[in-house]
Amino acid sequence: MLCYWNGAFVPHESVSISPDDRGFLFADGLYEVVRSYRGRFFRFADHLARLEKGARALEFEVSDFSELEEVAYTLLRQNGLTEGDATFYLQVTRGVAPRSHAFPPAGTPLTLYASVKSFQPVPAKAEAGVAVLSVPDQRWSLCAIKTTALTWNVMANQRAKAAGVEEALFFRDGVLTEGSHTNVLVVRDGGIVSPVLNDHILDGVTRRVVLGLCRAEGVPVSERDLSYREVAEQAEELILLGTTTEVMPVVALDGLPIGAGRPGPVTRRLQALFRASVG
Repeated sequence: MLCYWNGAFVPHESVSISPDDRGFLFADGLYEVVRSYRGRFFRFADHLARLEKGARALEFEVSDFSELEEVAYTLLRQNGLTEGDATFYLQVTRGVAPRSHAFPPAGTPLTLYASVKSFQPVPAKAEAGVAVLSVPDQRWSLCAIKTTALTWNVMANQRAKAAGVEEALFFRDGVLTEGSHTNVLVVRDGGIVSPVLNDHILDGVTRRVVLGLCRAEGVPVSERDLSYREVAEQAEELILLGTTTEVMPVVALDGLPIGAGRPGPVTRRLQALFRASVG
């Protein structure tokens, strides 16, 4: 498998990461995952804009990564992944320098790694729906920056796996934020209610697309805080959103059914609209 490593296309097995890389030492880095459908990337510009915004927020010396779209398509072609579905993974760190909490000397090159791999959706999950559990949101306070510091996301997702469910939903002080690797929407009175974007919630690309589709199709949309009770007891439908998740119905939270305990009509409509939008 060919990947991209600091400006060159090289075999994946030849990549060697320095133990002094700040991504390894401090999780001082950013990442993105972009979906491709039959050789075409979906909303690449949105992912790139979020990466560049994160680079500015972390005060990286470089925040222009416009060359990466061509890199991504080259990797798809070189790895023979233009026919089916695939994902492009990108990670950029502050670079290699002797370990010190403060930034390394000016001019230290960023470390940049990118790769692609085949992706196989699981239609049965999207058809039947999935179960989730709730977890206290104990992450740092700047979750809107897509950093590689994902320790609590990892711990929460492992709890979900151990419990035999699909995802963990974060509640901060009793208010829904997002999932360990997804955004979340609630259906109430036939309309969509979304948690308000803030520092605790990633501005998900799929979330943005789906809310745009709702508004275009006349589905009512509101954004406000949602308590655990509103989600667990009053939601008519519950939806996970993500690059690989797409539009996923949730049928149970903490062992209790959501609504009728099966995917509802609003979710089905949004699934169809989203699939049409990817071409």
